[in-house]
Amino acid sequence: MENRGNLNNKNKFNLGNIFKTSGFSTLMAALMAIFLGLIFGFIIMLIAKPSSALAGFRYILLGGFRRIWDVFYFATPILMTGLAVGFAFKMGLFNIGASGQYTMGMYFALYVGFMWDLPPGIHWIVAILAGLVGGIIWGFFPGFFKAFLNVNEVITSIMFNYIGMFLVDMWIQNNSTMYIPNMARTAYLPKSAQIPSLGIPGSNVNFSIIFAIVIGIILYIVLEKTIFGYELKATGFNKHASEYAGMKGKRNIILTMMIAGGLAGLGGAFAILAPSAIAGSSVTYEPVNIIAPNGFTGIAVALLGNSHPLGIILSAIFISHIQRGGTLTSLVGFKPEIIDVVIAVIIYFSAFSMIMNTALGNFLKRKFRVKKHKLAESIDNNTKEKD
Repeated sequence: MENRGNLNNKNKFNLGNIFKTSGFSTLMAALMAIFLGLIFGFIIMLIAKPSSALAGFRYILLGGFRRIWDVFYFATPILMTGLAVGFAFKMGLFNIGASGQYTMGMYFALYVGFMWDLPPGIHWIVAILAGLVGGIIWGFFPGFFKAFLNVNEVITSIMFNYIGMFLVDMWIQNNSTMYIPNMARTAYLPKSAQIPSLGIPGSNVNFSIIFAIVIGIILYIVLEKTIFGYELKATGFNKHASEYAGMKGKRNIILTMMIAGGLAGLGGAFAILAPSAIAGSSVTYEPVNIIAPNGFTGIAVALLGNSHPLGIILSAIFISHIQRGGTLTSLVGFKPEIIDVVIAVIIYFSAFSMIMNTALGNFLKRKFRVKKHKLAESIDNNTKEKD
């Protein structure tokens, strides 16, 4: 009977157990980093322009709600690059090459959009899949060098950012179908190659945001609920121990980088295949030899989301939200770059927030134990006095 009672107690919902989970600690750490980053940003705004600091800070916090559909639109590519970086982190790899994979995926999608004549119903789908293939190819090289030559993936992936950028810019400028010289950018994509719009007036938001969120959820299921995901994480924790257990470490490293590259490539495809808010037009690409910033923003998204797919979804939307609000700070005299400072500080604090969160948790636990002990003593004393 006693064992059955203990079993029932274990099965009962206990709010206290939630506070002890790693997920709750991670959430609190991210919230603490966001809070400290926003406070620090507000202080900088006070120093720069005290009279407009409060109005500018209000735009950062609330401005995104006025442009909510743009928040989702701009969150899509950084969500995908964030998943690319976070997925590799889970494997113990630092995929700093998301920008190159993003750019290569974008080019493959552009190529199919311009050069392949396909029926409208499948043209944009094939273009998206082409972006996936482009990212996979560009993720393969750092994975191969890491697995077989033990070359640090940070070095190779950084170099492939530049190689991918210069190659794509050269290919586009040498393609008369894609490139318009007097405009110094690509032409508008045909309607059949554009991802269907969600129909929100004045916004570029389209079905890619739905695809990106679904991909994030699928990635979570794969990592947490499948043998394949377990093997990848086990290889990331200890390559030699996993190989001793029969797992193929080299294969897993290459697969991880290819999957990560594919995710970033999808981000590039989602970005370039988006329909413009102007009827009949689309997003265009300007080959100006600049590494895609969405790849590096994806690193920030992954760090803030603690490399957890569901956390990355939320952090991508949050960062996009404050970016949209940050662009409105120019209305009160601030440079839009102020939001880059805020994001940088949030990421900086996220590196320390877990430590601070642990320290705060231990402090509260000690306080709670002291109070509990004093309460127990008080009850004992009252009982003795009554006796």
